Amino acid sequence: MMLKKLTLAISLALAASSAFADATSFDVFTPLEGDTVAGSLPESAPFVLSSPEFRQINIATRDITPDEGDRFDSGSWDMHTVNENGPEAGRYLFTVYETSQAGIQRTDLRNMQTETIWASPAAAPALDSYVAFDASRWTPWGTFLTAEESWSDSPASPSIYGRLFEVVNPLAAPADIVIKHRDILPRVSHEGLAFDKKNNLYFIDERNDSHIFKFTSMSPDATNGDEFFAKGQTFVLRVGDGTVEEATGKATWIPLTNASGVALPGAVIVIDPNGLTAIDGRATPNLPKFLGTNFDRPEDLEIKTLRNGKQQLYVATTTNNKVFSIDLSNNMVKLFASRDTKDMATGKPVGDQFTSPDNLAIDADGNIYVVEDQDGGKQDTWFAKDANNDGVAEAVGKWASLTTLEAEATGLYFDPFNPNIAYINVQHPDSKVDRTMMFTTPCKKSDNGHHYGFGHDKD
Repeated sequence: MMLKKLTLAISLALAASSAFADATSFDVFTPLEGDTVAGSLPESAPFVLSSPEFRQINIATRDITPDEGDRFDSGSWDMHTVNENGPEAGRYLFTVYETSQAGIQRTDLRNMQTETIWASPAAAPALDSYVAFDASRWTPWGTFLTAEESWSDSPASPSIYGRLFEVVNPLAAPADIVIKHRDILPRVSHEGLAFDKKNNLYFIDERNDSHIFKFTSMSPDATNGDEFFAKGQTFVLRVGDGTVEEATGKATWIPLTNASGVALPGAVIVIDPNGLTAIDGRATPNLPKFLGTNFDRPEDLEIKTLRNGKQQLYVATTTNNKVFSIDLSNNMVKLFASRDTKDMATGKPVGDQFTSPDNLAIDADGNIYVVEDQDGGKQDTWFAKDANNDGVAEAVGKWASLTTLEAEATGLYFDPFNPNIAYINVQHPDSKVDRTMMFTTPCKKSDNGHHYGFGHDKD
C-alpha cells in the first residue's frame, strides 16, 4: 500500500511538471536564515525548504538490516545522473557508493525500484578492490562514468586507486554489466567530472594544494569509450604564472602528456601495486615544468551554456569556502562566490553561514546551486544569483537546509527531462539509512505569460 501511494504521488508530481517543461520555479523562493535544529525533522522528510510550493519525496531508502540474498549496498550514496541520451533516455537515476567497497545503483523512475548494478568484489585494501566512487556523469556517447575519490599523498607509495571507470552498458541487467578502467588519465582523487560542447573532459584532484585538469580526446566525436579514451592529451590549469594559490585572471592549459596520451619527459610516473603505470596527477603539477595553480580541495564541476553558446566551467573549492567560474572561450578565471558574496536574506556579506561548498548543480534556467559539506543542522544548499551571467554571483540565498543527524546532502541534480524535479542524496547519517529525496515544484507562470524569478519579482 505504501509503495502504491508513493508511486501515485510521484506520478502526479511528474505529470504536473511535464505540462510546463519550458521553465522551472525552483528559483521562486524566500531565502532561509540561520541554522536549523539537527534531528528536528523526520529522516524521511529531512529538509527545511525555502518555498511552501516545494515538495520532498523519499524515493529510495537504504536497508540496513538486509536479509540473506538482498542486494549489496554499502551506503554513502553520492552524486547523481540520469541516462541523458540513448534508449529510454531519462528513465533511470544512477548513484554510487562512496565507501571502502564501492558500487553503483540504478533507480527506475517509472516504478521507483532500486537495484545495485555493480559492486566491488572486495573491500580495501585488497588488490581487487574499488573504493570511494563519487562522481556520476553520463557520457555524450551514452555510457556512465564514475571515479575513485582516493589517491595516495606520496608518489613513493602509490595506491591502486585514483582511477576513472566507465560502465559501457549501464542499462543492462546487473549480471551483464561491464566496467572498464580508463587508464589514460593521471591518478588523482576524483570527484567532479564534466564534458564541454567539444567533448573535452574536465576533472579535479580533491585535496588541498591540488589542481584542475582537462582531457582532450583525439576522437572527440567517438561513439564508444574504447575509441574516446584510446588517445588524448591531459592538461593542468595554470592561472597567471601559477605561483599564486587560487588566483583569478587569465589562465592557460599546461600539457602533461603529448596528444596521444604519453607522459611528457619529467612527469612523475608511478607503478601501482597491481603493476599498472600512470602519471601521478598530484605530484606532477607541482613541478616547475608542469606547474598548475593550486586550489584547496577542488571538488565538483559543472558547465553552464549561455544563450550565445559560450560555456562557463564552475568549480567548488571547499577549504577556503569559494566557488570559481572559468570562461572556456577565453580561459578567464573569476571568483563566482565566497563569504564576501551578499546574502539575499540580509543584504550583507554571507560570512561563515557559507561554509565548505562541495557539490554544484544547474537548473533548467541556468541557475547555479551550491551544496555544503556540513552536518545536518548546519548543512545548507545555496541558490546563486548571477543575473548578467558574467560568472560572478551578485548574491546567494539559502534554498534548502538538512536536519538529519551527522548527515550531509550530496548529489543535487536537476532532471533534464523534468525541469521542475530534482534529486538529492542524504549521505552517511547517524542512523546509517541513506536516502534519495526528490524535490518538486509547480511550473512558474504569471498571468501575462512571463515567468517569475527570485522573490516573486518579474524577470
